[in-house]
Amino acid sequence: VGLYFETSAVLITLILLGKLFESLAKGKSSEAIKKLMGLQAKTATVIRNDQEMSIPLEEVVTGDIVVVKPGEKIPVDGIVIEGTSAIDESMLTGESIPVEKQIGDEVIGATVNKNGSLKIEATKVGKDTALAQIIKVVEDAQGSKAPIQRVADVISGIFVPIVVGIAIVTFIVWFTIVDPGNFASALEKLIAVLVIACPCALGLATPTSIMAGSGRAAEYGILFKGGEHLEGTQKINTVLVDKTGTVTKGKPELTDVSVENIDEEQFLYFVGSAERNSEHPLAEAIVEGVKQKGIALGNTTEFEAIPGYGIKAVVENREILIGTRKLMEKYHVKATHAYSFMEQLENEGKTAMLVGIDGAYAGVVAVADTIKETSKEAVSKLKEMGIQVVMITGDNERTAHAIAKQVGIDHVRAGVLPEDKANEVKKFQVEGKHVAMVGDGINDAPALAVADIGMAMGTGTDVAMEAADVTLMRGDLRSIADAIFMSKKTMRNIKQNLFWALIYNTLGIPIAAAGFLAPWLAGAAMAFSSVSVVLNALRLQRVKL
Repeated sequence: VGLYFETSAVLITLILLGKLFESLAKGKSSEAIKKLMGLQAKTATVIRNDQEMSIPLEEVVTGDIVVVKPGEKIPVDGIVIEGTSAIDESMLTGESIPVEKQIGDEVIGATVNKNGSLKIEATKVGKDTALAQIIKVVEDAQGSKAPIQRVADVISGIFVPIVVGIAIVTFIVWFTIVDPGNFASALEKLIAVLVIACPCALGLATPTSIMAGSGRAAEYGILFKGGEHLEGTQKINTVLVDKTGTVTKGKPELTDVSVENIDEEQFLYFVGSAERNSEHPLAEAIVEGVKQKGIALGNTTEFEAIPGYGIKAVVENREILIGTRKLMEKYHVKATHAYSFMEQLENEGKTAMLVGIDGAYAGVVAVADTIKETSKEAVSKLKEMGIQVVMITGDNERTAHAIAKQVGIDHVRAGVLPEDKANEVKKFQVEGKHVAMVGDGINDAPALAVADIGMAMGTGTDVAMEAADVTLMRGDLRSIADAIFMSKKTMRNIKQNLFWALIYNTLGIPIAAAGFLAPWLAGAAMAFSSVSVVLNALRLQRVKL
């Protein structure tokens, strides 16, 4: 009898120790969540009844005016209503350079105010903030099942009744043949078989890897919405990328200025002043570019937007024309000698505009949606992984091919209407490709939903992120390759765990049935198996992207 008490005590102790180590290890796999939650401010300074007061973050409500001093974390999502400052958004975008914010700009909770005092109107609080949404996505992903989990579930479903059968047969064989009439010995062997065959490791093989893999990806700004998306990403062999806001910055900038018979500063003064009344995005880019050069703008006394041609304005009694070749021809401005330079700019993917002042040609300005600094490196990285990259855009062929050439994309689908992007995805799927669609705008949402894996830039619209399976918070194309790499690493880790769990049980059961393992030793082996699976999964937390 004493033997049984000793065996029971040792067996329970070893199993509980195994569970303790397992819990500690699994706790480490949720460190990504803890790190994200640690980014939140604990309190906020709000203005109520014309007085500043510090209150717990949970008490801030939408519409509150929040005061944020230099060096403090911004507690909630909101809009700047007073002050200017540089904001460190590296926790969100990975970009180390602070972003200048002024009145009317949006700010995100948990980012850091670097140098100026700000007053912010709270627009999203509590579970609605960007950080809270990120935490929810990571939690959902870590708690979700990948399709490969079904393999483990099926195996466990078949395995358990077989093990019970083997245990009963072991008891009968020992009680009737090996050691006839020795009930204690036969029972000991039965217990050893049941303990060694516990499918704990099999049950842990997938979820622990999913937790560790999705958590590690989140630390690099890659949010998988679920285990099935983490698994599906490894199969991607074709990536379709939208141009605007994905390959490029999505914001036109003044890139080139060429003048003739006029001082450049004076030329830009007339151009910027003429364009300031236009609401066209290209005009806004020109005005912003002129301002950045420190040139103060004047006022127009006349302004006319000529659809399809450009604009006509009067600045300080000087007639200014900015636009196409047709505009110059219409007003008899001789600019044909500049056409070749204009075409050269257009071949580089830029929008070039001719400028005439008082009926004479004065120069060219060019505007372009500039390419993100990391796009070329990202495309090269995907190609090295054997993945086909296709750019899909509504732009004309010439501009699209010019941008594609600069970043190394060989395949282009230009002139594609928003509603047709989903059809383009389907065409590749019909060819047997596993397609990832990467976009950032509302017009990309249908294609993101149709693709095998939809990836949305975190710098894009809420609609795109809602339709996507993976959100790339840093808005960096390199994250596509990182997401695929992390998916492959995680799946390899899961397969290693399943292999180990199955080998352990396959070898352990006959050894226990043969009487070479006491129950307490079987318990120790079972605990070791479970802990080793979890520890293997934790290796994913050291993956470098």
